[in-house]
Amino acid sequence: MKTELLAPAGNFSKLKTAFYFGADAAYIGGKEFSLRSFADNFTREEMNAAVDYAHGLGKKVYVTVNVFAKNSDLALLNDYFAYLQEIGADAAIVSDAGAFSSARKHAPRLQVHISTQANLTNKYAVKFFADAGATRAILARELSVDEIAEIHDFVPEIELETFVHGAMCISYSGRCLLSDYLAHRPSNRGECVQACRWNYQIRKKDALSDSGWLDLEEDGRGAFILNSKDLNMSEHLGLLEKAGVSSFKIEGRMKSEYYLATVINAYRRCMDGGFDKVVARELLTAAHRDYTTAYNLGDNGDTVNYTDSQAKGDCDYIANVTGAENGAIYAEMRGRFGKGDVLEVLSPGGNFGKSFTVESAYNSAGEEVEDCKLVQEIYKINCPYSLGAGDILRRRKKI
Repeated sequence: MKTELLAPAGNFSKLKTAFYFGADAAYIGGKEFSLRSFADNFTREEMNAAVDYAHGLGKKVYVTVNVFAKNSDLALLNDYFAYLQEIGADAAIVSDAGAFSSARKHAPRLQVHISTQANLTNKYAVKFFADAGATRAILARELSVDEIAEIHDFVPEIELETFVHGAMCISYSGRCLLSDYLAHRPSNRGECVQACRWNYQIRKKDALSDSGWLDLEEDGRGAFILNSKDLNMSEHLGLLEKAGVSSFKIEGRMKSEYYLATVINAYRRCMDGGFDKVVARELLTAAHRDYTTAYNLGDNGDTVNYTDSQAKGDCDYIANVTGAENGAIYAEMRGRFGKGDVLEVLSPGGNFGKSFTVESAYNSAGEEVEDCKLVQEIYKINCPYSLGAGDILRRRKKI
């Protein structure tokens, strides 16, 4: 079976972006029971439309139902799983045993994937869920490639999915209480405040003014003592595939369309043509923290990003291409640009990486402008390439 590229989609627009740039499947969340409550998420009608849209492209949609359920959730979950089965969702992603039981009873034809939140770190746990009817196990990020291979050898009948790119949780497979403790927003109910990304301080016991606050430092590198580096396994996908992984998962239902387009495009090219300097450079263009392979290659004591919460990427997101005609394109502005700027094309096709200079630009009223500064205005600009709706324009930052 060909290894799947699985992408996040926080709303319908991001779903379309994910598929346009090469994802084989997408995972989405409804307005209920999802661990990303602050993503836009999908209404039931939108989920139905998303499934139809994906199937029309020969692609798949998995729905996250991975909260830690309370007693009051179960009656609603029964109906929810039945609805997912009715609309033809390709799987539900669950972490809670009660939710798993509900899905198996009330939606017996709906495939169930076990979430990374279930902390699947050993072959016996994976075997337990396989015997209970799960069709895929989403493995804990704490596993090494060798441990993954051992699980696959022990339970070959179940698909294995693993994260290959994106934000890492400082807590064990996402089971964090820090957000609830500091901000009364429980991570395992979908309301994580990402307290691990904060810049922490300590205070002198006798200090009553602001001057009493002191930066926490870790060897002089800063105070982001809980902030994990971002996962990047682009150079080692072959090892994961050989270990038995059937789905490569990208993190990021809260990330921008530009981020998703960049990362999905890079991994699609890597999976189809192999890792190279182009892929490596591409993964630096969107906002990210320092990269790590986490524990995939063995024990790793260097996984914390001490210097800052998140580094800016090498490119600015400029516009989404909406159409083209007669040597010009129509682009919906996302970042300010103007006449004389050199823009670069982000595309799943052959125009990827090509650049051109903006020689003319017209606003929606047909007036020529030199400064394109209105967000979401549709500008008509010259372009020597045949770009399609869905392509993206960006601008390299001056170093």
